[in-house]
Amino acid sequence: MTDGPIHAYRALLAGGEIKPDTYQELAAEKLQSLHAALKTYEPTMGAKGWMARLALGPRRESPRGLYLYGGVGRGKSMLMDLFFDCLPMEAKKHVHFHAFMRQVHSRLHSFRQAVKAGEVAGEADPLVALAEVIVDRAWLLCFDEFHVTDIADAMILGRLFEALFESGMVIVTTSNRPPRDLYKDGLQRQLFMPFIELFEEKMDILDLGGGTDFRLERMRDMKVYLTPTGAETDRILEEDFRRLITGAEPRPVGVAVDGRRVELELAAEGAALTGFPDLCALPLGAGDYLTIASLYHTVVLKGIPRLGPENRNEAKRFVTLIDALYEHKVNLICSADAPPDELYTEGDGAFEFQRTASRLFEMQTEAYMSQPHVSG
Repeated sequence: MTDGPIHAYRALLAGGEIKPDTYQELAAEKLQSLHAALKTYEPTMGAKGWMARLALGPRRESPRGLYLYGGVGRGKSMLMDLFFDCLPMEAKKHVHFHAFMRQVHSRLHSFRQAVKAGEVAGEADPLVALAEVIVDRAWLLCFDEFHVTDIADAMILGRLFEALFESGMVIVTTSNRPPRDLYKDGLQRQLFMPFIELFEEKMDILDLGGGTDFRLERMRDMKVYLTPTGAETDRILEEDFRRLITGAEPRPVGVAVDGRRVELELAAEGAALTGFPDLCALPLGAGDYLTIASLYHTVVLKGIPRLGPENRNEAKRFVTLIDALYEHKVNLICSADAPPDELYTEGDGAFEFQRTASRLFEMQTEAYMSQPHVSG
């Protein structure tokens, strides 16, 4: 896909994997222009960089980034993946915004600990230092599901992104809402407005429109709760997963949670495919499941067994998993040994499981599946 995202997009159209959409084609053309600009771009590392200090030439303006927003299922993740995969350079990073902010808070905590220990000067600006570390590793950042709901994030973002842009960073991001609606009605939002203005200055804003929800359209053709488990239902789930990721190349993923990694069999374009043992036979907890629910709008889960006293720990984890997916409006496609109300009928957790069974039934409805993913 070295010719760029517009060519990859048209190949998907020609192959019948996606349907024509005017908004998507415009976005692909915008991304193609940025793709071309990035081929010859090298950041000068900002006004404080060595080229600027030695006055070896005029500072080169970085290409404008792109902010893609639109409703659920409008193809934002697909377009981002096409753009990212087509870029030949190594100095790029594709990350979910929620995971990025977790890393930012972790690094800031480490910085504060170093100041307390006398290892770092207290007057140093940690956000400027962090921006330099980020740009050293990658000067193109691609974010999935940019959103701001937390006041701690809101207070950090303005100074951090000012430093990133100053260092020559180029940003492409997807979001469910326009920049002017970020952190809407949040505490002290007036302090967040300069960040929005900075984004509008440095990035082109493109609305993907309120057209067809292609994800929901594809899921309408799927049976999202398959029984019984086995080789045939595994095959169907894997085919459904491939349909959801529209031509992207899935890869095994290790989701970082508090210094640990939760391994998922495959993931791409905001969808994850994995087995019941991967999520419920291991000693995972609510934090692990909430992180997964934040990162993926769809989870394809293979092999849910009948539950009871003999696997009560797995059953408890499954209940916690479903609660996390439900709260974040994650779409669930799965195979199970029995319908939801017959999965757990005996044992000390059977009564409490009735709520989980009710949620599993609800998660099969179009009303549930049409809701936007809650990624924060």
